[in-house]
Amino acid sequence: MPGSTPAPVPPGAATTVRPGATGAPGRAAQVAWAAATVALVAVGTVRAAGWLFVLCLLAAAVTATLAVTGGRTPFGMLLAATLPPAATVRALPWAVRGLHRTRSSGPGIGRIVASLAISVGLLTLFGLLFSSADAVFADLLAGLLPDISPGSVVGWLVRLGLIGLGLLGGAYLVSRPPDLNSLRAKPGRPVHRLEWALPLVLLDALFAAFVLVQLTVFFGGAGHVLRTAGLTYAEYARSGFWQLLAVTALTLLVIAVAARRAPKATRADRLLVRTLLGVLTALSLVVVASSLYRMQVYADAYGATRLRLFVATVELSLGVLFVLVGVAVARLRADWLPRLVIGTAVLALLGLALVNPDRLIADRNVDRYLETGRVDLTYLSGLSADAVPALARLPEPMRTCALREIAFELPDDGFWATNLGRERARSVLDATEVTSSTTNCVAEVRW
Repeated sequence: MPGSTPAPVPPGAATTVRPGATGAPGRAAQVAWAAATVALVAVGTVRAAGWLFVLCLLAAAVTATLAVTGGRTPFGMLLAATLPPAATVRALPWAVRGLHRTRSSGPGIGRIVASLAISVGLLTLFGLLFSSADAVFADLLAGLLPDISPGSVVGWLVRLGLIGLGLLGGAYLVSRPPDLNSLRAKPGRPVHRLEWALPLVLLDALFAAFVLVQLTVFFGGAGHVLRTAGLTYAEYARSGFWQLLAVTALTLLVIAVAARRAPKATRADRLLVRTLLGVLTALSLVVVASSLYRMQVYADAYGATRLRLFVATVELSLGVLFVLVGVAVARLRADWLPRLVIGTAVLALLGLALVNPDRLIADRNVDRYLETGRVDLTYLSGLSADAVPALARLPEPMRTCALREIAFELPDDGFWATNLGRERARSVLDATEVTSSTTNCVAEVRW
């Protein structure tokens, strides 16, 4: 009746949310994935390190897929990775049908193409006239236009085609979003307490014994390497890294199986699950800490490199992952964990971009040279333009040896290839005298 108040909703009653409504479940996550995609792609305009940009592009492909599909469950996120290729194929007939429907209400394809051709022709004609009339405008136009040559035209057409197909597939998924959130694993059948508790108790005891016995090895540092016959810094650090990877895979598998099959009906069962899995997670964090320390000892002995920095980043990310696993164990819920795992990897890459890895590596090695007189110039000269401000701190002739190759390979960026790292490198190189004459460059051998 008019003016009557709606009946109150009983507590715990289910409410229906329209999938396209603002604030629907998963909408905030999709916006976050979209923002992460933009941030990852933007790394290419800030950092000159190509290896970092490639990693960011690979991560951006994952986050863009999640932004479009909205997968939230583990199964849904795995299936989302297979959707973009299929969506691109299905989007072609979908786009053709859409164009046929709009013919009656708008211009056809032929007229649109003709209009674009006329626009390009007019812009070319008047652009050439204005360029010949003013040299400043000609320089501005030359910077805005890409290099026009048969090879570059083919490359641009290929890139535009791939980007167009990707956008078309994304539009198809947005218009017809798949139902990925309903893909959930069926609850596992609980087992008897002794069946799962006994293996975990023995595994916790093994972890504890290993950590207690190896404390002097984990944190022995350079002294342990020097005291152990036949042990090198590389073996000391790498063994810890592979142990960490093995421990990570084992622990995550054990936790996943135990959390799925362990009974949680009583308070005692829940307390036992939290205790045994929590101990396993905590002991794994000790291995993370030891592995990070091993890598630090390795870098102090032989200098920082991209691989060593990347390995340390992976180890730190795995440490964050174990913290998240510990939170999931404490709450006895892990439906949010897969999204945070991918989010941790994205934040690790963005963190690398923020700290400027090539410059950080160069700074560490320059500081090491100023303290010890040892430096690997061959490696430093192969870094990207991001490292130029740090390498300019080296005294001559080391500075010329480190900067000469970078300066020679530094490209002339136009408007379409603007990069902050290369712009900073050019300003430093303009103020630093780098000659092409033969210089006696002595490089330290790396182990």
